[in-house]
Amino acid sequence: MVKTAVVILNWNGQDYLKRFLPTLILHSSEAKIIVADNASTDDSLAVLENFPEVEVLKLSENYGYAGGYNEALNQIEAEYFLLLNSDIEVTSNWLVPMVRFLDENPTYGAVQPKINDIYNKSHFEYAGAAGGFLDSLGYPFCRGRIFDTLEQDTGQYDSICDVFWATGACFMVRSEVFHALSGFDASFFAHMEEIDFCWRMRSQGYQLACVPQATVYHVGGGTLNKTSPRKTYLNFRNGLTLLIKNLPKNQLWWKLPFRIVLDLIAGIKFWNDQSFAHFKAVFTAHKDALSRWKTSIQNENRSTPSPRPTNSILTAYYLQGKKKYSDLSNTK
Repeated sequence: MVKTAVVILNWNGQDYLKRFLPTLILHSSEAKIIVADNASTDDSLAVLENFPEVEVLKLSENYGYAGGYNEALNQIEAEYFLLLNSDIEVTSNWLVPMVRFLDENPTYGAVQPKINDIYNKSHFEYAGAAGGFLDSLGYPFCRGRIFDTLEQDTGQYDSICDVFWATGACFMVRSEVFHALSGFDASFFAHMEEIDFCWRMRSQGYQLACVPQATVYHVGGGTLNKTSPRKTYLNFRNGLTLLIKNLPKNQLWWKLPFRIVLDLIAGIKFWNDQSFAHFKAVFTAHKDALSRWKTSIQNENRSTPSPRPTNSILTAYYLQGKKKYSDLSNTK
């Protein structure tokens, strides 16, 4: 069994494969590289023929991010899985710090590197930055990114830090932990499935960390950009589903209605700033999340999000003017 398998789930990403596979191959000699193709309809498979160093795993249909990785990782044997988006540029020695950390810290189930913006490498990137957190109502934010405010990376978050969630854009997880938790919840399809997985992992007693000695650069929005109502729908549906599945039931009864009201206010802002389609997406997302309540896979070991440097990121950001992670209390 290999130590580390770097697994890219690809769907119609031929341009990203051409652009980023050479660097990945150059800087990942200690790992096995696998591309699991989610039934692409472009020339991805033809492109992969030019990279004999890469193993190709063909999936029969587009299972989405969550289901696709479940299908692929059930067919791969390795001690550590490194789930890597196809639109990421790695750097030299990117794997070693994360592997070393997991080797030396058996209570940690998963880690992520520091993720910066490939088009502005001096700044953090939206999807993960230097590690993720949730506030008490389940709104995600990161070291280096709160809502749409991206900080400049001046080394302020270069310490290894416990986090609540690690980004699915570049996610290293112990294979035994991934399988023990039955992988991602495939009903999420895409967006926030890694946060749900990390929440369930923490509820089982595992810790997570950002190891910023490893750095990668992310394009972001390669499949669905933020102007897509489909992305709005998935984010709001899955954000509500996170709470339904994982929040302790004695908190859920009052936090869920509060979250729904705040989401609808955000939907009105989307309507004003972008289009009615985004408001409709938020409304439909809530309806679908609530309708699936009884059939969603429930976490039997529910827990409150922790570590958490603020109770309400909305209050901190919009009312108190705290635009940076370092502005929050109890941060490092």
